[in-house]
Amino acid sequence: MTPAQAGRVAWFVVSIFVVETVVFGLSVLPAFSFWTWSVALVPDQWILRPAVVAMSLLPAYLVFAFALIGLSALSTRICGWRTAPNGAWKLRDLEWPLLDWSRYMISTHVVRVLVGTFFRASFLWSLYMRWNGARMGRGVHINSLSISDHNMLDFGDGVVLGENVHLSGHTVEGGMVKTGTVKLGRFCTVGLGSMVGINVEAGEKCQIGAMSVVLKGTRLDAESVYVGVPVRKVERNSPAAQTVETALLDA
Repeated sequence: MTPAQAGRVAWFVVSIFVVETVVFGLSVLPAFSFWTWSVALVPDQWILRPAVVAMSLLPAYLVFAFALIGLSALSTRICGWRTAPNGAWKLRDLEWPLLDWSRYMISTHVVRVLVGTFFRASFLWSLYMRWNGARMGRGVHINSLSISDHNMLDFGDGVVLGENVHLSGHTVEGGMVKTGTVKLGRFCTVGLGSMVGINVEAGEKCQIGAMSVVLKGTRLDAESVYVGVPVRKVERNSPAAQTVETALLDA
């Protein structure tokens, strides 16, 4: 490692530590204040105060969750930590765009663990992705924690991502990180456990079956059904297409 690379790594570690410490601390502050305020209002009786303490934990966590998604998204925007479009960086070179991407991923992971675990598939999870750089229409439903590089995502109205869908704006190949956008048209659906690569574009009302793999650079037609590894187009009247549609209705 060269001195320049060592300096970049040192700044990377210090900056992410400082920013995440501030974000976490400011997020905990209103939740802790709410909790202490609610407890202070209750007389110090042997059963009443413990009961209030227990019941106030959930509202306090909700306050923390809202604060964290807002402050985390704000911090990455202010710091300029984003996934650069059309990037291709060698991991060993430790270039600044790569480090900015890494900090963006770390910040996203903190929110994923502390908030996404409990709020995936809720409006709060979609709201966070929108605030964190994703372009989303109305009524987007995301039931997965494996969504990253939010500023590389472009979802139309009514897009649905099933449980454990893996979708991101980057891939690692041969010691290089490559980035690209993912565009899903209005009312697209991606079945549970599917993987969607970079530079993928799906037309309106496209349906991707469960456990399917959409390779990078793939273009999917509108109002069509795709299944398999890698995906292939199937006729809407075929048993495979009917299985996909039935699964989506049951989800």
